[in-house]
Amino acid sequence: MKSVLAAFLLGLLFTAGLALGGMTDPAKVLAFLDTRGAWDPSLAFVMGGAVGVTALAFPFVLRRRAPVFEPTFSLPRAAEIDARLIGGSALFGLGWGLSGLCPGPALVALVTLHPAALAFGAAMTVSAWISRVVEKAKDAAFLIEEVD
Repeated sequence: MKSVLAAFLLGLLFTAGLALGGMTDPAKVLAFLDTRGAWDPSLAFVMGGAVGVTALAFPFVLRRRAPVFEPTFSLPRAAEIDARLIGGSALFGLGWGLSGLCPGPALVALVTLHPAALAFGAAMTVSAWISRVVEKAKDAAFLIEEVD
């Protein structure tokens, strides 16, 4: 129960940071990405602050044997750059550039019922479903090849 409460409170803090930083406003994000037009550099300070805090805190956190409310850390194990990573990164960047939203801010912006957030949320849901279907099909094909 403590871990659920901690996750909820940290989610609220993250939500507040996204909203206060302007990350839930697609126009502000698009203005940040528009380096040849009316560029708005303010989101660089938001990202810089986040990266700075993470860079300073991460080494201290990882010195612990385990997180406060979990038995072990859940860190990525993959270290290779493959087609799936490159494709996913390209799709993420394309979606961010076209809509001005990425998944975290889009979820926060859904509560405003902003049309861009609703469209992004729908596209993200459909994309996640398609990805899951493709992965299951690939796994099934791999199992069939191993049997042959």
